[in-house]
Amino acid sequence: MKDGVPGHLIADVAALSHSHQIVLVHGGGDVVTDYATRLGKEQRFVVSPKGIRSRYTDMETAEIYQMVMSGLLAKRLVASLRKAGLKGVSLSGTDGALIQGKRKTKLVVVDERGRKVAIEGGYTGKVSGVDSELLEELLAHGYLPVVSPVAAGESGEPLNIDGDRAAASIAAGARADSVVFLTNVEGLELEGKLASHLTPAEASSNLPKIGFGMQKKVMAAAEAVEAGVKEAIICSGKNGAPLTQALAHELCTVISQQ
Repeated sequence: MKDGVPGHLIADVAALSHSHQIVLVHGGGDVVTDYATRLGKEQRFVVSPKGIRSRYTDMETAEIYQMVMSGLLAKRLVASLRKAGLKGVSLSGTDGALIQGKRKTKLVVVDERGRKVAIEGGYTGKVSGVDSELLEELLAHGYLPVVSPVAAGESGEPLNIDGDRAAASIAAGARADSVVFLTNVEGLELEGKLASHLTPAEASSNLPKIGFGMQKKVMAAAEAVEAGVKEAIICSGKNGAPLTQALAHELCTVISQQ
């Protein structure tokens, strides 16, 4: 989102909004890093034993993260939706206790020598619950919620949570039919071919073969389906009508029980 919201995506959302209720969950970690650097706050990234890279979030970083995600990027999306005639409303997971998170007290990471070490968890969280009441009220009145991946900790503190996990949790909590994960490729490739359909078990069993960026989306997609969402779809956001194509199961990976 550094260069703005793609117009073709907003147009697709506008077209689908006539027949679907839509909730947008956005990311923007690169923009957070950019603004943190401008503010003189060096960003630290850690790698888990499973090879998953994530931002280490102390309190100052958590505040910058919330400021950029909720105060800049979500508002930018709402402005783009407004131009398309849609009534967007920006929320973070802290609003209405939409996303509740549990702060990680310890993180196990791999250091530069390849050793596993435990460090303080900081203000990184794992989703512990979703209250979809506010979303449902907004949707019922014709609004399109735009959600930032910031969770409310047990003491009310903002927590940095993974955007894909946030989308999966909201989809499950809102009993959505579909959750779509947009990326820069057409879906998950296995053995050089696009995997058009996988069950959650098949998706999970292939995680060791998948690169870091896609791995997080596949994990979130499998979790969403296991939590009751009918289907999770991974597709490219670069196509002309990415959401419409995804819901038609064109050029994408669908994860479902059947």
